[in-house]
Amino acid sequence: MTTPAELPIVRLKSDRAPGHPWVWSAQVYKPEGRLPPGSVVEVMDSKDRFVGRGFWNGHARIALRLLSRDPAESIDAAWIAARIGEAVALRRQLLQLDEASDAWRVVHSEGDGLSGLVVDRYADILVVEYFAAGMWKFREAIHAALLEHFPGARLYWFAESHVQKQESFDCRSPEPPAPVEVHEHGLAFHAAPGYGHKTGFFADQRENRRRFAALAKGRRVLDLCCNAGGFAVHAMAAGAREATGVDMDPGILQIARANAAANQLAVDFQQADIFEWLRAAIGRGERYDAVVLDPAKLTRDRNRVTDALKKYFAMNRLALEVIPPGGLLLTCSCTGLVEEAAFLEMLRRVALNAGRAIQVLDVRGAGADHPFQAEVPEGRYLKAVFCRVE
Repeated sequence: MTTPAELPIVRLKSDRAPGHPWVWSAQVYKPEGRLPPGSVVEVMDSKDRFVGRGFWNGHARIALRLLSRDPAESIDAAWIAARIGEAVALRRQLLQLDEASDAWRVVHSEGDGLSGLVVDRYADILVVEYFAAGMWKFREAIHAALLEHFPGARLYWFAESHVQKQESFDCRSPEPPAPVEVHEHGLAFHAAPGYGHKTGFFADQRENRRRFAALAKGRRVLDLCCNAGGFAVHAMAAGAREATGVDMDPGILQIARANAAANQLAVDFQQADIFEWLRAAIGRGERYDAVVLDPAKLTRDRNRVTDALKKYFAMNRLALEVIPPGGLLLTCSCTGLVEEAAFLEMLRRVALNAGRAIQVLDVRGAGADHPFQAEVPEGRYLKAVFCRVE
């Protein structure tokens, strides 16, 4: 890699340092000469003062990803390895995640100072997701650093097609590794990276699954948009009276049934659209006194946030109809563009429309292995609202 003194310079239009690691193309002057996507550059403000170093991509909406504001730091393989080492130490030494699970997030992009990189661990599989051309250029250093901390791990890497197009890089994924069994708070789950269902397991809800299960003891549980059945399985293991899981995807429900079987638990998983299923359940007079609603991300488009909130409203409003007075509702949103305040306002309107009181007990996010920097609120994408319904 080049030394800092040799780095191309990208100049901001403002004399103020940005308060966010993402800098949009409209905020900078294009550098002289063509720089390949993902080039490491030095960033100066409009008065020629040092701002930091990071990745330049003239083809992407995020033209600059600031990585370091320290003039003594070079963005090179050693820097990448050191940041990955810090991320692993946080999880293993401070959070002691190995005691709770062998499935956790190793690197959470900006939350760990590595914009454009996400790494998840599933037992001996490390899934590396690239969001930036700059990180893709450092792939050999990234993979080597990960294997230092997880000797013998199987690596699987990928980038979504729309990301590759936006960032102008070509990520060739290897063959997906064989599925693996992972463990969370003593329970077994199936993880299958690269097989079309993300992984079949979402570590971000780890602590929320445990909390919901403790509250659902002795109750009749309904897990809507259940995915691989994590909430239902945890609830039954903690002493729920019975549990039903509903999801549209027949493939993920096969994994959910295998998860229940692996833990010798009986859960009734049903393939259906949750709106149709709930209307039928309401018609039969069914009641569930512990309901979790955890739909997939509803939009990536900032212009569609209002539509997403309308859909959240419709889902939650219908779910209230099967919850008796004194029942529990855990309602979630993993749509990062929907802010927590807007999600809670949606819930207020649901309560008003239904003529029922919704008592918010707790508002949580992803586990601590998904940290976010104070200046990057986008990193706090998950909202998990624990409620009691009167």
